[in-house]
Amino acid sequence: MENQIPEDSGTAGGGFWWLLQAISGALLILVLGLHMFAHHFVVEGGLRTYTDVLAYISNPLIFAIEIIFLLVVTIHAMLGLRAIIIDLEPGKGLLQLTNIGLSILGVLILAYGIWLALTLQSLAGN
Repeated sequence: MENQIPEDSGTAGGGFWWLLQAISGALLILVLGLHMFAHHFVVEGGLRTYTDVLAYISNPLIFAIEIIFLLVVTIHAMLGLRAIIIDLEPGKGLLQLTNIGLSILGVLILAYGIWLALTLQSLAGN
């Protein structure tokens, strides 16, 4: 007999979330590759200095790529944590609490990351 979570256990849309995690994983490979290449392989010495980072992030295209990277990493991480918790077979109430908690955590991570990127971009303009 196969061990499955009942449909009414709070995992409705589970196939959608799995697909979203798979898509975010594929996108993560792409944006991580871009990030690694731009930050470590085309830079003399393999690392950018603080001044170099400010100049780099001031480019609107680079800024957008870094925000997309943050978004994809956050989505993938939150869905990964959710999948681990689902594997532990929590009750419906705990799963709903987990969904809410991970959603809040994801929004906070995105808000902080975007604030930090905007702060660095504004420092580059000075």
